[in-house]
Amino acid sequence: LRRISQRTISTASRRQFENRVPEKQKLFQEDNGIPVHLKGGVMDALLYRVTMGLTVFGTAYVVYELLLASMPKKQK
Repeated sequence: LRRISQRTISTASRRQFENRVPEKQKLFQEDNGIPVHLKGGVMDALLYRVTMGLTVFGTAYVVYELLLASMPKKQK
């Protein structure tokens, strides 16, 4: 049991991952007129649009609730 646990830990630490930092640096430093927060591709654009949509919806909802809270309630 001891050998099995040591073997799995030691083999996991030997795995080598390819260094992709230079590729990403070239991509993000390229001067192509695209904002840096959108240079990652489709997922960046999707995340940006979802974030903007939630922000606009949240702002509109807060303004609506503030207007609702500022109006006096009718007495019956």
